[in-house]
Amino acid sequence: MSPARAGNLLTILSQVPDPRERKGRRFTLPAMLAAVVCGILCGIRGYEPLVEWLHDLPVDFWHFLGFTRRPPKKDAFRDLLMKLEPELLEQALSAWISEDLGLDGEQDGVQGVSIDGKTLCGTLKPFARAVHLLSAVDHRTGCVLSQCRVDEKTNEHKAALELLRKLVLDGRVIVGDAIFCQREVCQEILENGGDYVLAVKDNQPGLHRDIQLELAAPEAAFSPLRPAGAAG
Repeated sequence: MSPARAGNLLTILSQVPDPRERKGRRFTLPAMLAAVVCGILCGIRGYEPLVEWLHDLPVDFWHFLGFTRRPPKKDAFRDLLMKLEPELLEQALSAWISEDLGLDGEQDGVQGVSIDGKTLCGTLKPFARAVHLLSAVDHRTGCVLSQCRVDEKTNEHKAALELLRKLVLDGRVIVGDAIFCQREVCQEILENGGDYVLAVKDNQPGLHRDIQLELAAPEAAFSPLRPAGAAG
């Protein structure tokens, strides 16, 4: 990580509201969040491994992250992250990634973006569902552009509407599986300047049947029965 990029990350993280009481701010919020981000990028998972990794780093790197004293222990990180609004941190990191990689929706040609949902490991609790996130992933860089939690009372295709409203869709092709093949999802994409490539399965029986009949016709543009080289 270059100094310029680290400085940019610290600047962006400084815009995240600090949820701690004033008397509990011995360490600056940008320094603690930067340590968490760098730890995760290095494959660290969990509070104890994060603190062990951080305390093993040279003092110069502590200063580089913004610490002016020995970094805190795991309880300080845990208390901070339990209070922090995840959406605010996500917005800041999304802005950092977008700025650093030039993901501004103004690239030449079309930009593929996949939307897909995954259940997070280790989040299952008694009498509650595990955390399920819906993410939008940029094809060129593999970065998550945005994500949202799928509430227990809704489903992925409803959550997709919320997710799509957070993205610049102009010049982008949204790719997804059959669960997103819904009229309102397609309309949201088109009305905001995007295009889509969505799978069609038996959850849309009428559309699925019409496509099968169209492709089976000898004169269909993509029919396997169409002679090679035939004019469209």
